[in-house]
Amino acid sequence: MSEITAEQVAHLAYLARIDLSPLEITSLTHDLGQIVDSIAKVSEVATADTPATSHPMPLTNVFREDVVVPSLTVEQALSGAPDRAGDKFRVPAILDEE
Repeated sequence: MSEITAEQVAHLAYLARIDLSPLEITSLTHDLGQIVDSIAKVSEVATADTPATSHPMPLTNVFREDVVVPSLTVEQALSGAPDRAGDKFRVPAILDEE
């Protein structure tokens, strides 16, 4: 079992400006103890010859190649727009800035 104490949890709660009840402190002391113990177990297994991984299985690039394809003309893109300004969509201003 880890060495996390209720006093440490209460002190951390004070530093974080979190108001915890005595019941919450007891519960968090237990939970944080389990977390510390779990990290200690992983640390025992992780040796210098164990490569660091971010995923349990190797990943490959799943992106497709960029391919240039025909797209809409300006007129086609703006054909359904309620309002336009030249070759651009016109939208209502949302800020008081120009």
